Amino acid sequence: MSTTMVQIRNVPRETHGRLKARAALEGMSMSEYVLREVRKALERPSRREILERLASRPRRTLTRSPASLIRAARDDR
Repeated sequence: MSTTMVQIRNVPRETHGRLKARAALEGMSMSEYVLREVRKALERPSRREILERLASRPRRTLTRSPASLIRAARDDR
């Protein structure tokens, strides 16, 4: 696997310190920790992807109000 470097500039001292502390708690270097967190973020869909998925779904028209549906579900418990 080929790798490359990413540099983040202008990181506030407080943010840097928190990243360093979290990495230490995980027993990782800060680079390892940040890379893991970036990978986790990339596993989640972006806001645009979520909106596109929602827009592609057919619209539904409810025959009952959301409040009455919630009440009925609660009453069934």
